Amino acid sequence: MEITAKSVITCPECGHAKEEQMAANACRFFYQCENYYSILKPKNGDCCVFCSYGSAPCPPVQQKRNGC
Repeated sequence: MEITAKSVITCPECGHAKEEQMAANACRFFYQCENYYSILKPKNGDCCVFCSYGSAPCPPVQQKRNGC
């Protein structure tokens, strides 16, 4: 299965959504909403903001799910 390199992050505070490029081998711990200016942090149990608020999880998690 192919690894997705982009994810749409949706702010839980205001609903603003934006497509962002994900790093291939790293997790992103903080993200600032361009509309509401809130700082998003991962939910408990998630490794990054893409896993918590994105349309696709980060590449390292995708790789684990694919058995890589």
